[in-house]
Amino acid sequence: MEASQPNPGAVYKEAPGYFRRLTGVDWMFGAGLLAAALFALNRYAAFMDGYERAILLLTAPTLAALGWHWKPVRWLFPLSALLSLWAVSLYDGSLAAAEQNFFLKYMLSSQSAILWMSVLFVFSTVFYWIGMLARSHASSALGSRLCWAAVVLGFTGMAVRWFESYLMGADIGHIPVSNLYEVFILFALITALFHLYYEERYATLQLGAFVLLIIAAAVVFLLWYTVSRDAAQIQPLVPALQSWWMKIHVPANFIGYG
Repeated sequence: MEASQPNPGAVYKEAPGYFRRLTGVDWMFGAGLLAAALFALNRYAAFMDGYERAILLLTAPTLAALGWHWKPVRWLFPLSALLSLWAVSLYDGSLAAAEQNFFLKYMLSSQSAILWMSVLFVFSTVFYWIGMLARSHASSALGSRLCWAAVVLGFTGMAVRWFESYLMGADIGHIPVSNLYEVFILFALITALFHLYYEERYATLQLGAFVLLIIAAAVVFLLWYTVSRDAAQIQPLVPALQSWWMKIHVPANFIGYG
């Protein structure tokens, strides 16, 4: 066989730089994150120390870079933020609203949103397995969508729980990564995000049946722990955990576990 020869008429085209590959939506996403961080800093800086202000300012470019690399992040976090802000507005400064307002009681309070997250993860597992055993792409795709919905409600529930802790008292308020109940939610969410990333990266739905089994097991434990120990109740932090390091240490650990 005759070896293929290079085309002398071909013109080399340099690949566009990183920032030139970004679209208008990417820039809007980054600008929105920066605006939100600056608004929070302007309004709540008096309640933060220097480390917390640095964490807040670094969060915006970090999430922007994540959204530029993995496009679904551009709608995932804004949607969770909008649902969380809606829930905050429904509370109107009173924790009792969680039992009085329809949307809070059945959907957007932290316990309701996390319960919905748990149910959706279980259904996602079921549909992934149906898809794998029946070789049904539609069932696996539905499992993927249910997993996305669970992630949205899980992050919403965590954000609302953070707000609820401050409604209980300024000395009680803390980031919701301080006990076994909260970190199991974080583990389920981060594991699901890694799975969804690789699912899109490799264009396969076959991993879902196995990864969601791990998440479903965490959810079953979470539900058992909630019922047997009343673990969903927000408790004040013990002095040993009252540190800004907790905001970095626990999420970093669970990214590794995920």
